[in-house]
Amino acid sequence: MSKRGYISRFMLIIKKLKVKPYSTYEELQAYIENQFDYLQMQDDTLNIGFSKRTLQRDIKEIRNLFGIDIEYSKSEKGYFISQNEADNMNFQRMMEAFDMFNSLNLAKDLTPYIHLEQRRPQGTENLYGLLHAIKNRFVLKFEYQKFWEDTASKRVAEPYALKEFKNRWYVMAKDRKEGNIKSFALDRLTKLEITNEKFDYPEKYSVERSYRHCFGIISPNDEAPKDIILSFKPFQGKYIKTLPLHDTQQVLVDNEDELRIRLKLHLTHDLIMELLSFGDHMKVIEPTSLADEIKNAHKKGYRQY
Repeated sequence: MSKRGYISRFMLIIKKLKVKPYSTYEELQAYIENQFDYLQMQDDTLNIGFSKRTLQRDIKEIRNLFGIDIEYSKSEKGYFISQNEADNMNFQRMMEAFDMFNSLNLAKDLTPYIHLEQRRPQGTENLYGLLHAIKNRFVLKFEYQKFWEDTASKRVAEPYALKEFKNRWYVMAKDRKEGNIKSFALDRLTKLEITNEKFDYPEKYSVERSYRHCFGIISPNDEAPKDIILSFKPFQGKYIKTLPLHDTQQVLVDNEDELRIRLKLHLTHDLIMELLSFGDHMKVIEPTSLADEIKNAHKKGYRQY
């Protein structure tokens, strides 16, 4: 079997256990056999041959390749995926990426049926190297091009974490020159060099804590987050309920007249731009300062026409 065929079988096992935890060997075997046509698309020379020994070997390979632990529960008499909450999020994203890859791979000759956004590479070729530097606390050297500057500048930085926002990846790092923690977009980062110089990770810094009340990539240093109340028209509210603006979102009112939510966020440029995108489908109830800023931005936009 080709490597693609093996990996496809691994992912089918994971998918089955995601949908039905504590599946028995017989249930896994039946699911694999039912997916035979799908597996043949990955490898037309495929021979199923799924035995209990194969399953045990697959479980080991899944742990080595994907970092996913599959265990057997004697009390439930079945196999299950054991993960904490953080690992579960990584698992969900991996499954999403794998499903997308397979769909695109199978659709190579189906261009009339699938249309992708045309977008430039997002610097993800440096993800592995950056993760290596973050885990091992190696200092980085690179060149960085700001949108508002004509030339790239050389940087030396201590990388702390990676963060995603709106299909862009950022490395959160302490700029050695200015001494503060910044976000560097990977699509504007070039000539990356991972040095052998080590740095000490600050004990009091936490990326999760720093961005707990942030929408986007901008993190105010000392400002306290604000309680924000927004009112959406009912139709727009359906989208806001299915894809919340932020994990602090709480529904206050949900009826035929409006969806009203509360958020606890810093009033950053990223948030302002997101709220402006809703146009007249949204109204800021609180705070007054945010309502005034949104109102003035709409007025300035109107004056351009």
